[in-house]
Amino acid sequence: MGGLGSHVLHGPAYRASDWTAEGLLERKGDRTVSVVVPAKNEESTVAAVVERIIADFVRADGSGLVDEVVVIDSDSTDRTADVARAAGAQVFSANEIRPDLGSVPGKGEALWKSQHVTSGDLVVFVDADLVDWGTHFVTGLLAPLLTDDAVQLVKAVYDRPMIDATGREEETGGRVTELVARPWLALHRPGLAGIVQPLSGEWAIRREALASYAVPVGYGVEIAALVDTFDRFGADGIAQVDLGRRTHRHHRHDTLGLMAVQVLAAADRRRGGGVGGAGGDDAGSTVSLTQYARGTAGFEPRVTDVATGERPPADSLRMPSADAR
Repeated sequence: MGGLGSHVLHGPAYRASDWTAEGLLERKGDRTVSVVVPAKNEESTVAAVVERIIADFVRADGSGLVDEVVVIDSDSTDRTADVARAAGAQVFSANEIRPDLGSVPGKGEALWKSQHVTSGDLVVFVDADLVDWGTHFVTGLLAPLLTDDAVQLVKAVYDRPMIDATGREEETGGRVTELVARPWLALHRPGLAGIVQPLSGEWAIRREALASYAVPVGYGVEIAALVDTFDRFGADGIAQVDLGRRTHRHHRHDTLGLMAVQVLAAADRRRGGGVGGAGGDDAGSTVSLTQYARGTAGFEPRVTDVATGERPPADSLRMPSADAR
């Protein structure tokens, strides 16, 4: 099954076109599904993402394939929260979820915090900056979880053209993947060499598995979930699904250094095997990254404190009082 070829994949290979919403609804049973959209300053795209998912999968009587669509707003300075709410999503500010646990900026923080305001047995993560995509992303990511009880984590595979500031398509995305993630996996988890896009922002996971993992607060969240699932459940616990094409906006090359640090930090915590980050909450930990740009006095350093901490497994935390949620 699937067009990528089983020889390059670990676990089952799927195509999004293998399943329809109606077919998956028959297999859903009494399981519940949450779609989580982390967003920061995405007012131009988040509404369309939310509206299309709700229109295709959410029913007023609760009998749809998706039970809730939740946007986690990470301190946006634009109208992201307002437009997402108007589009029909439940919207939560990441820094207001579990205030008893504090708050730090970062994508992983938003995903970790989402566990405290969602209820789905299966959780699908979809980025808010998509500009060329389809709701088959949701059915494709859900299919392995609904059809194979061994699968714990589903990773998206797609073509990744990028859009520059003028709206033109430019080089294929995935620079941090090719220069950081894939070399690290080759050295330390060769069993994951068949993962086509280890850092893909679209993925799905069983809530029980996610709640048992420590979660990096930044962009290390995807590789951490991948390595932790492999170490705990083996290759059969991971599936990949071909979603076709995903277009997103361009990131400046100098911002990729911060992402790379976070990916490496999360991976290195797991280098020795076993599920990483099982200790206490060190969400505020940082590493100083020095980069250089030419200025009036020559090449001048620019130092950035990069968040490399992790949140503890959600299932290790006591439930808060009602006013702390």
